[in-house]
Amino acid sequence: MIQRYVGKISGPLMDRIAIHLDVPAVKFNELRGRGTEQSEKSEEVRSRVIRAREIQLGRFETKGAGANGNGVYSNSAMTPAQIRRHCALDGESESLLEKAMHRQGLSARAHDRILKVARTIADLEASENIGPTHLSEAINYRSLDRNYWA
Repeated sequence: MIQRYVGKISGPLMDRIAIHLDVPAVKFNELRGRGTEQSEKSEEVRSRVIRAREIQLGRFETKGAGANGNGVYSNSAMTPAQIRRHCALDGESESLLEKAMHRQGLSARAHDRILKVARTIADLEASENIGPTHLSEAINYRSLDRNYWA
């Protein structure tokens, strides 16, 4: 039934969505607060997000592409030239992305979305460079591509 529903959505439309996830149902024990995992506090998450947004604002303002340039304030709005400039990959990451592109049959638009999301994940960790772990996580956020389009 899910396959039939998702099949009605065109590939180009799905390409425009940066993060695709299947979200499993929450277990009863977790709803009741008896889960074994300790979750990150909202204040900690908020603090990391604010830091990441500040990193992004600084990146685009100092490069002449923020408020003084073309109105880019976050990674999601990067142009292709900015993606090439701010989303450089090392050899291991480059190979990982190439394999994902071939295995999942991803489009050029999906390629750019993955790089933008990976850049944001790296920013959340206050990492200057995108590493293989950031890229792997971003690729995994394309699960609907893998599950329903491949």
